[in-house]
Amino acid sequence: MKKDLVIIGGGPAGLAAAVAAYDAGVRDLVVIERESEAGGVLKQCIHNGFGLTRFKENMTGPEYAYKFLSEAKSRGIEIMTGTFVIGFAQNKTVTCMNEKGIFEIQAKAVILAMGCRERSRGALNIAGTRPAGVFSAGTAQKYVNMQGHLPGKRVVILGSGDIGLIMARRMTLEGAKVLCVLEIMPHSSGLRRNIAQCLDDFGIPLYLEHTILKIEGEERVTGITAVQVDKNKNPIPGTEKHFDCDTVLFSVGLIPENELSKKAGLVLDPRTKGVTVDGNRETEAEGVFACGNVLHVHDLVDFVSEEAEVAGRAAAEYILKGKTHKNYIPTISGERVSYVLPQRLDKESNLPQKLYFRVKEAFRGAVVKVEAGAFVKTIKKIAVAPGEMEYVVLTPEQIRSADSVKISVLKGEECDGNI
Repeated sequence: MKKDLVIIGGGPAGLAAAVAAYDAGVRDLVVIERESEAGGVLKQCIHNGFGLTRFKENMTGPEYAYKFLSEAKSRGIEIMTGTFVIGFAQNKTVTCMNEKGIFEIQAKAVILAMGCRERSRGALNIAGTRPAGVFSAGTAQKYVNMQGHLPGKRVVILGSGDIGLIMARRMTLEGAKVLCVLEIMPHSSGLRRNIAQCLDDFGIPLYLEHTILKIEGEERVTGITAVQVDKNKNPIPGTEKHFDCDTVLFSVGLIPENELSKKAGLVLDPRTKGVTVDGNRETEAEGVFACGNVLHVHDLVDFVSEEAEVAGRAAAEYILKGKTHKNYIPTISGERVSYVLPQRLDKESNLPQKLYFRVKEAFRGAVVKVEAGAFVKTIKKIAVAPGEMEYVVLTPEQIRSADSVKISVLKGEECDGNI
């Protein structure tokens, strides 16, 4: 089978990329989705807060997904559900498997939009047995919102990622008692609005610089021992707290789902855990693009859709016009910046470039400093936090005059006042 464009993943990124590519002139395309319905994880996110940035509407996850799903269906875009991608090569051969068997699709271009997955408890090396009652926050969300099952009645949540914060509220609304949220870092990894709406509004305590020392119970969780940690993340003796509970939820971060990318030999960024890309979201393999949470974990799905449309339009241009010359300059993570994406920019591009970045620590009175050759720009921010992605926009002229683009985040007192 041959296709102009294959999009791997039918979540918000894959759907937005498909619509953008279609509108840019590509008609022979297919979206491959392993689940029985497209829409990705948004199908189980029944809380609101989606679409505020993009559509200026307060939508639930299914409502947001439906917007793009209906756009794709109205264009007649083929969505192949119940189909697993089991192989992918840089020559753009995609090997798939479904109930009809195993088959290959040879594409002119491929967009990777596989999303992300939750980190597991096993990666944390917590002492104790493996009793029932231990769930990832996403699994608990699926049980409650899609299957109508309450995982437990007395709950402790480890990690203050957005899914964990949202599940603290959801479990409370369903009648469970959420005893606390524990966070090993000195700051939350979730959005500030979720801390306010999901914890503060329900009186759920958040213990920063705390983790679980031990999970207790044989057949079922009976309790946990929490402990405060020092700056090196080591337990501080004498700070133990015991909680009687029957359920532990883990919300300890998300990881881009890049098994296919690694098998294909694509270059991964050790900071984002996703592939490296240019401003068009093209990887180092010609004609292979990536977008959404498979590239770097976003805090807002609005940004996922926006980024996917960049990839969709760029893939369409590649298919219709062929390879174009690239004159790259690198982006550099400066002080207090954990990563900048994209990792490289094309000096010959005629489009403005939005650069996303995350800070390493939370503080108020921040100043973002952008250096692109002789061009230097500073932006005041009331506050920054690792859980909230930031961005700056550069014009083509600013990029052409530079040999690199560096983004740093300073504290107000570190600046000379000329801002």
